[in-house]
Amino acid sequence: MATLTEKRERTHDARDCQPRKQPRYHVIMLDDDDHTYDYVIELLQKLFCLSKVDAYRKAVEVDTASQAIVDTTTKERAEFKRDQIHAYGSDWRVECCCGSMSAMIEPALD
Repeated sequence: MATLTEKRERTHDARDCQPRKQPRYHVIMLDDDDHTYDYVIELLQKLFCLSKVDAYRKAVEVDTASQAIVDTTTKERAEFKRDQIHAYGSDWRVECCCGSMSAMIEPALD
């Protein structure tokens, strides 16, 4: 028969083997006046595989709320998606557009 200490050790060991969830991060797209709706919709469709309707809804959210969460994922993937947004390039439809949209990541408070 196992002693109380042995039972505690087995229970502790079992908990250590349980998979832990990785912290989640939001990818947040920030509004500006240098990009058209078409640009934002195109970007969201290509980088996040959103439908045209869902991409349009996110574009409206970015425009009206000044920012929108476009993905919630692991930190590594969130950094990658943020970097993809930053590297997407300027909006050829706007003559004075100097670069990509802005984005940031922040921990998701679940």
